[in-house]
Amino acid sequence: MSVSHIIILLFIGYIIFTIDKKQENFPVPVILVGIGIGLSFIPYFSDVQVTERTIYHVFLPALLFTSAYQFSAGEFKKNAGIIIFLATIGIMLTVGLLGSVIFLVSGPFVSITFLGALVIASILTPTDPVSVVSIIQKAAGDDTIADVVEGESLLNDGTSIVIFSTLAGMLAQSQSAGVFSFFGQFLLVSLGGVALGVIFGWLISKAVYITHHQQYHVMLSIILAYGVFNIAEAIHVSGVLATVSAGIMLSFEFASSEKEEKFKENLDGFWTIVEPSVLTLLFLLIGIEAKEFLAFGAWGFAFIIFLLSIIVRFAIVMGATQAFPKWRDKISWRESTVITWGGLKGSMSVYLILSLYSMNSGQHDTIVSLSFAAVLVSLVVQSMGVSPLAKKLIK
Repeated sequence: MSVSHIIILLFIGYIIFTIDKKQENFPVPVILVGIGIGLSFIPYFSDVQVTERTIYHVFLPALLFTSAYQFSAGEFKKNAGIIIFLATIGIMLTVGLLGSVIFLVSGPFVSITFLGALVIASILTPTDPVSVVSIIQKAAGDDTIADVVEGESLLNDGTSIVIFSTLAGMLAQSQSAGVFSFFGQFLLVSLGGVALGVIFGWLISKAVYITHHQQYHVMLSIILAYGVFNIAEAIHVSGVLATVSAGIMLSFEFASSEKEEKFKENLDGFWTIVEPSVLTLLFLLIGIEAKEFLAFGAWGFAFIIFLLSIIVRFAIVMGATQAFPKWRDKISWRESTVITWGGLKGSMSVYLILSLYSMNSGQHDTIVSLSFAAVLVSLVVQSMGVSPLAKKLIK
């Protein structure tokens, strides 16, 4: 991908985000992905490609860090129970239930193994609601729902990667993995990433206090976002959770400072420009890449998989909210429905799909195509439906 490609794509994004500012509830992801699919038929963009490494090491740290440091420390404390449950145990339950159901109904449509169905489920578990959180806040008039959706998405990426890596490794190389070895790896990777992020987030937060210039605050935040991510990956713990934990640690430290607004204002001046730029490139590139994977004859089953993912997620969310006494009175089936619908798929799912594709060299094209199609259906249907659904059920 050349510099001229990047400039053109960013200009397209500028136009779309400008329209978004003027139009209420404008489905930015859908429009950008649609434009990307259209661009894939233009010869000039035929050599534009995005790899799983680009998504993981270039795009994700920026998006994760921006959401994490902006996430309210107070809201995280208030909603920590349900957020952590959904992002850990909830994800594991979802993979097991969704994978089982996909396998059971797959017979008339495609031939996939139970392990293949579990891999599809693991690809569809991470949520990426960055583009709909503000819509939920406006439509529902209640920050709690948006905070749960956003907080869950910040943490569940790390869980999803561990589960996917284990299952994809078994699928690619016929490996076996015991329950104890899986949970051992999960705890090591997850807790190691969190610990690393907390340590570096605390260190950088202290450095911010002795740095009195806005540009240096921004420089430190870039070093933190990408540095802790790459250090974590180098020592084989979760870079995703390291970056998220570092950002949340900054948020906690800022909340205890009288200069909280100043520090956040300094970082916002840079990261609120980076975020839409990265989202522009990401969604357009997803559209451009989609052409290669979506010429297959099982679109009907892909839509069924999407519906099953919604049903299973709703069951998990409802079960979780009813299991916590303090949430039972706050979150009814109406709020659970909005939380379910707000968990649309995005960048992390695409990264997992491209990882599987490169890992298997075309051996599991059916799984890749079904997953990609289900992700696109999620982006289109959920991003367009979240506002009317929230307004109808909550207000």
